[in-house]
Amino acid sequence: MFKVASSLSGRCAVLKGQSCSRPGSVKFHLANGALCQKSAFRHPPTDIPEMPPCNFKPEEYTGMSKERMMEIRRKNCNPMIMKVTSYKKPVFIHQGHMQWLWDVDGKRYLDLFAGVATVSVGHCHPKVTAAAEQQLKRLWHTTNIYIHPPLHEYCEKLASYLPDPLKVVYLTNSGSEANDLAMLMARLYTGNFDIITFRGSYHGGSPQTMGLTSNAAYKYPIANGLGCTNTMCPDVFRGPWGGSHCRDSPVQTIRECSCAQGYCMANDQYIGQLKETFATSVPSRIAAFFGEPIQGVGGAVQYPKNYLKEAYKLVRERGGVCIADEVQTGFGRTGSHFWGFQGHDVIPDMVTMAKGIGNGFPMGAVVTTPEIAALFAKGVHFNTFGGNPVACAVASSVLDTIKEDGTQQISLDVGTYLMTELAKLRDKYEIIGDVRGKGLQIGVEMVKDKASREPLPPEAMSEIFEDIKDMGVLIGKGGVYGQTFRVKPPMCITMEDADFFLAIFNKSIHNYMERR
Repeated sequence: MFKVASSLSGRCAVLKGQSCSRPGSVKFHLANGALCQKSAFRHPPTDIPEMPPCNFKPEEYTGMSKERMMEIRRKNCNPMIMKVTSYKKPVFIHQGHMQWLWDVDGKRYLDLFAGVATVSVGHCHPKVTAAAEQQLKRLWHTTNIYIHPPLHEYCEKLASYLPDPLKVVYLTNSGSEANDLAMLMARLYTGNFDIITFRGSYHGGSPQTMGLTSNAAYKYPIANGLGCTNTMCPDVFRGPWGGSHCRDSPVQTIRECSCAQGYCMANDQYIGQLKETFATSVPSRIAAFFGEPIQGVGGAVQYPKNYLKEAYKLVRERGGVCIADEVQTGFGRTGSHFWGFQGHDVIPDMVTMAKGIGNGFPMGAVVTTPEIAALFAKGVHFNTFGGNPVACAVASSVLDTIKEDGTQQISLDVGTYLMTELAKLRDKYEIIGDVRGKGLQIGVEMVKDKASREPLPPEAMSEIFEDIKDMGVLIGKGGVYGQTFRVKPPMCITMEDADFFLAIFNKSIHNYMERR
């Protein structure tokens, strides 16, 4: 027997219009085909839990065959598309609704990766879809040389979600473009050139942002990112220092800690490494420090609680500005706050954002101070599609939907529950090394064993990854070594969805351990 403990009795988070079965229970198909209903998750390894119900019926797929799509993918699509295709047996997606995806054969999947942490309020959310349709009927495109209401309505609304003095908005089409623009603004404003980021970070794939990104998989053997320096990531699980109460998360590492209350030795050591970078690798005056409040592609890596506050102070003493990359952490995903930087008790000089800003519609933004913006206005910066009327209408509806549907609270409640239950699996299985994150920005780091903390090999990760998919759940992978499972779903998932995933994840790990 194996189990996933559930604390769901009497409660179930439900989005309006979504069906939900009795809280605290789940149906299972037994190996002999019989159907039974059990409380919580006590079930033998042969059981496959039934998906939570969904009252949406997708359209029947009548398009080209899977074989033809793969032929075109290999022949006409750029080869990178094949390189990044997930799974040995790929998923052919046809339609989406809220937290659900359907493939061309009609199989339903619980989407816990949200198009790489991009679908914020739900696939094809009715409110956001209606806003897009309404704007499409009125005006598709014009540029900023004319004055159109959606741009101004959205900029005012977005600025209202940020603290003073972050009130000036530049709209872009992607996160890479937003970070590229922030690099330029920082260098112009400070008159300095060098920019510091963390090892393991991801800030984009453009020629400039490639320098910010610190992961060999995203690098090319050409000159790029001149003036970008990577410093040690203050990773309290994998790094040289870490303890049992370093990070702002419902779950701490399994590492031992002898720090007195209110003191963190790991934080002091990592700040020491940053000071070493200042002393050895950059000029005395720098342009900027880029940091994700929680690393995204890097594997939901979290830092000691006071690290960013101390780092910001050191950066500003050296003439630099502090830039928070909220491409993955923004718009309530961390649950406790609307922006990830707020959880660190800091106010950056610039905030970059994308992904969840448009619920999957291509859009990004840089928000900065009037002082920085005024200097940037000495030249001409023009973006044909930045602030497109449809993009602004969609993004404005996303902000309204986050508030109306309570998705930030869902992130906090469901995310905290997920991490707490995943930590029980960490304690059970030797290959689960760490569970971390905030809200619905979750990482599960897999290891050969807890003592060495060496990454679980790629072939093992792929086995588990494929198994989870085959049982109806889509998650992501990340980390410098591809060793971390990433759970970053649309922020409309329910407690019942969480329990379904926990049962599937438990079973997939059990299956792997049996095979091994």
